Amino acid sequence: MLKEFKEFAVKGNVIDMAVGVVIGGSFGKIVSSLINDIIMPVVGKLIGGVDFSHMFISLDGKTYKTLAEAQELAAPTINYGVFINTIIEFIIIAFSIFMVVKAINKLKKEEEEEVITKECPFCKSEINIEATRCPNCTSELKEA
Repeated sequence: MLKEFKEFAVKGNVIDMAVGVVIGGSFGKIVSSLINDIIMPVVGKLIGGVDFSHMFISLDGKTYKTLAEAQELAAPTINYGVFINTIIEFIIIAFSIFMVVKAINKLKKEEEEEVITKECPFCKSEINIEATRCPNCTSELKEA
C-alpha cells in the first residue's frame, strides 16, 4: 500500500495539481490586495468617499460606529459591503482566468495550424511535409 501511495503521490498530475493550488492561493491573495488596497479605495472616492468594507446592517437594533466594533461585541450583522467587495473580486478573478484561457487557446490553435507532416497517398504512413519520396514505401510524391 505504501508503494502504491508513493506512485500516486509522485505522478505528474498530482504534483501539477498541488502546484496549481499553491499558485492559485497566492493569486487569490494578490487579487484580494488589488481589490481592497487599490480598486475599492478609488471606487469609494469616485462615489463620494464610501468604503464598502465598512458597510453593514446591524440586526440587533443597536447602532455601531464600525463593523469591527459590531463584530467585537458579537452583534449579528449583514455585511453587504464585504459582499460587494467579494463580488468585485470574483469578477476580476474570473476575467483574469478568462484572459489566461483565451491566450492558451490561441497558442493551441496556432500550434494545431502548424502542420509539419502529411500522409503518404500510397502507404498511408505519416511523413515530413517537405518529403518528395516516402521513406517507408519509397514512392515518389507529387509536389503539392
